[in-house]
Order: sequence, then structure tokens, then C-alpha cells
Amino acid sequence: MPNALIMPFQWGIKAVEMLQPVYLLAIRIYLAKIYFMSGMTKIKSWSTTLALFEYEYSVPVVSPAFAAYSSTAVELICSVLLVVGLGARVGAAGLLALSIVGIYSAAELIGAVGVKELLFWGGLLSVIVAYGPGLLSADHWLRKRYLPTA
Repeated sequence: MPNALIMPFQWGIKAVEMLQPVYLLAIRIYLAKIYFMSGMTKIKSWSTTLALFEYEYSVPVVSPAFAAYSSTAVELICSVLLVVGLGARVGAAGLLALSIVGIYSAAELIGAVGVKELLFWGGLLSVIVAYGPGLLSADHWLRKRYLPTA
């Protein structure tokens, strides 16, 4: 009798495990789109971006211009790495660091909802950093091709 009760749960767990690569790909695409579009918005209105970094965002230690250039580069480059799954952990870590700086430097400007959104994205990025991009990634393909297991 206990097996009859446990079997459906085991099937459910197996089904979820089989879908894990799809979930990880969906997370990567979702996050990459958000950060890539943010980087593109910065480029499209560059003078506004520079003004925001100079007068609104209080990024510590670095100059406003450097913060604007580097955050735009991180958003664009890391989002491409993330969606392709090539160096995805590095890309996710870069975007996670950028999100943490964003929370720290612009919390008053973006408000509680913006902070919660960045925390949500940070949680998803943490999944990629901790577990990798999954089977549907260039990282997996390269590891399988060039680092065969014994």
C-alpha cells in the first residue's frame, strides 16, 4: 500500500526533473531579455543615461561616467552569455552583482516595488550561478565534447 501512495509522487518528481533543462533555459531567456533591453535603452538615450548616473544614481567609489559605461556593458555582454549559455555562470554572476549595486545605489529612486523586482531577478540569477545553465546550453555542449568523463 505505501508504494501505491508514493508512486505518483515519484512520477511527478521524475517529470519535473526531466523538464529542468527547459525551466533553466526559460529563466535564462527571461532574464537575458530584461537586462539586454535595459542596456539597449541606455544606449538609445545615452545623454539621459549619463545624466541619471551623474545626478540620480549614487554609485559608490567610481565616477558616474564609468558606472554608466560599465553597467551598460555588463547588461549587454552578460545577457548574451546568459541566453546562449556560454560562460553562463559568469554572466549570471555579473548581472547579480549589477543588481546588488542597483539595489544599493538606487533603492530610494526605484522604490519598494523596484527593489522587490531586483531581488526576484537576483534569486533567479542565483539559481544559474549555483546550478549552472543546464543541459540546453553551450556550456553543457562544450563540457560534454571537450571534457569527457572517464
